[in-house]
Amino acid sequence: MSSTSLRSEIIKTLGFTYRNFIITKRNFFTIFETLFWPVIGLISVGLMSTYLDLKNEYFAFILIGAVTLSILQVSQLDVAYVLLFDVWSKSVRYTFVSPISSWNMLLGSWLFGVFRGFIAFSILFIASNTLFGIDLLIPLHCLILFLFGIFLSAKIIGMITCSLLLIFGYRAEIFAWTLSAIFMLICGIYYPVSMLPESIRTLAYIIPLTHFLEYYRSFYGFETSYPNTLQIGYLLSFFAIFSLFIFHLWALERARKRGTITQFSE
Repeated sequence: MSSTSLRSEIIKTLGFTYRNFIITKRNFFTIFETLFWPVIGLISVGLMSTYLDLKNEYFAFILIGAVTLSILQVSQLDVAYVLLFDVWSKSVRYTFVSPISSWNMLLGSWLFGVFRGFIAFSILFIASNTLFGIDLLIPLHCLILFLFGIFLSAKIIGMITCSLLLIFGYRAEIFAWTLSAIFMLICGIYYPVSMLPESIRTLAYIIPLTHFLEYYRSFYGFETSYPNTLQIGYLLSFFAIFSLFIFHLWALERARKRGTITQFSE
């Protein structure tokens, strides 16, 4: 790829980052999702843990789950919104006839999701330290590796939602809000996956989020299921993203042949 082509691809990708920024800036409810709900979730879980008089390590275990869920939800929504906004405004056809690729859309929107995720984490870190005296700051390079892993998990959820929208149409928009809850249930957001039935536990270990959670919690005295859990999480993440991108291209081609994209447009 020439430098001109690379520059063009970067501009197209950042165009979707900027588009999500503009839409977010003009939409009070998307700002609400970043600032309000994560803090409410943290406070409610923190008050429950305080009432139960949990030891500090178990308190941290629960708060890590609350923080992870909030970051995951906020970040994955931006990936899902890149298609949902077009679906709601009935302009999908006009997006796909422009000289862009699916990768420009998915990557550009995810970059803004990463930005919103960092803001959410910063707010939750300050809140957990100020309100409950729990320091969630581990060595900086380890924290960055953990957060990037969560952002990759958010991209995976967002890509699943976009693909399902192309396949099932409007009925699939509910997945933008439910997939995070399903991941929460399987990956042990508030409890170790060892508590789950064996069949579900096997599924949990296939999902990268499980390994990133165990990695973060290992700094608070909890054992990991595998000695190289961070590497496993990243390998599973990149494999899932590659596979889901192929699946997304198939779903897009199917939507074009069946006229689903036209149904999404005026």
